[in-house]
Amino acid sequence: MGLFSRLLDEFIDVIEWVDSSQDTLVWKFPRNDNAIKMGAKLTVRESQVAIFMNEGQIADVFSPGMYELSTQNIPILTTLKSWKYGFNSPFQADVYFVSMRLFVNQKWGTKNPVMVRDAEFGPVRLRAFGSFSFKVLDAKAFLTQIAATNPNFSTEDINEQLRNTVISRTMDAIAESKIPVLDLAANYTEMGLLITQNIQPDFTELGLSLSKLLVENVSLPPEVEQALDKRSQMGIIGNLGAYAQFQAANAIEKSAENSIGGNLGAAGMGLGVGAAMMGQVGNIFQQNQFDPNTKAPDLPPALDVVEYHFAKEGKPDGPHTLATIKTLIASNVINRETQVWKKGMATWAPAGSVTELFDHEPPPLA
Repeated sequence: MGLFSRLLDEFIDVIEWVDSSQDTLVWKFPRNDNAIKMGAKLTVRESQVAIFMNEGQIADVFSPGMYELSTQNIPILTTLKSWKYGFNSPFQADVYFVSMRLFVNQKWGTKNPVMVRDAEFGPVRLRAFGSFSFKVLDAKAFLTQIAATNPNFSTEDINEQLRNTVISRTMDAIAESKIPVLDLAANYTEMGLLITQNIQPDFTELGLSLSKLLVENVSLPPEVEQALDKRSQMGIIGNLGAYAQFQAANAIEKSAENSIGGNLGAAGMGLGVGAAMMGQVGNIFQQNQFDPNTKAPDLPPALDVVEYHFAKEGKPDGPHTLATIKTLIASNVINRETQVWKKGMATWAPAGSVTELFDHEPPPLA
C-alpha cells in the first residue's frame, strides 16, 4: 500500500447515524479532526436531517436520502470555502444529525398546588398531571437556539423547560376556561386541545412542534376530596331515617354473629337491645317528619316567676328572682332581719319569716 493510499484511509468516506436510543434529539458525527473526503457517502435516514456546519456557521442541510459529497451538491459550503472552480481535496466540517421523529409520553405535572377560583367552591388548590408529545419542526432553528454545539443532545436536556411551559399554560387555560371543578373530569379532551393551541407558539420559538397534550388528572387537596366524599355520601343516603334503621339492622346482625357459640341468653339480650334501638331510631325520625296538615300541639302555660324586693338603705331594691335572693342571703347581703316583699304578701316582712328563703336551717331548740 502506497503513502497516498494510507492518507486516503485517514479520510472519512461514510457519514451516517444509526440511532439506537429513544431520546436523542441531536447527535454530532465524531469526526475527531479527520477530514471528510470529497466523494464520501452521506446517508440520511427517514426522520433525520443532516446539517453541515463550518466554523460555527450552518452551511448545508440534507433531508433523507443518500448523497455523494462534491462541490456541486454542497453549494453553500463550497461558497464558504471559496471553491469557485471546484476543489476535490478533503475538507473539514462539523456534521450534526437532528432527529425529526415524534417523541412521545413526555410527562408533566405540577410540583405544588396552584390556586384557582371556582364558581361553586370559591378559591381552591388544584394539582394536574399528564403527558405530551413533540418533535423538531425547524432543525436549523432548534440547533442554533437550543442544542448549540452539544454533541449529544437528548430530551432530558430540554424536558424541564418544556414541562415548565406546559404547566404554566395548562393552569392558565384551566382558570380561563371557567369549567367548574366537578366538571373538569368530563372535559379533559377539550382542555387538552385548548392547552395545545395556547402552548404551540412557545414551542415554535424553539423550533419544535407540540403534537399532542393529554390531561390525565386534575385533583383537589385531600381534605377537600374528603369533604366532597362526605357530601356524596349524604346525597346517596337520602332518607336518614331509613339509613339509621339499616345501621341498626347491621348492629343486630353483628351482635348475633358475635354470640354464636356463646351464651344464648346474651345473644337474645343483644337482639332485643338492637331491636329496641332500631324502633327508637325509627320513632325519632318519624317524629321529626313534618306534616303541614298536622295541628301544632298546645304549649303549656308559662310559669309565674317569683320575684322579691328587699329593703336596702331604706329603699326598696328589686325585683330579684328567688335564686338571686338566695345568693344574696348566702353572701350575707340579706339577713333574717332584712325586710322583703313579693307579690301576694300583704306587707313587708323580715326575710327570716319567709319559709322559702330560710327553710334550710332547723328551728331553734325549745
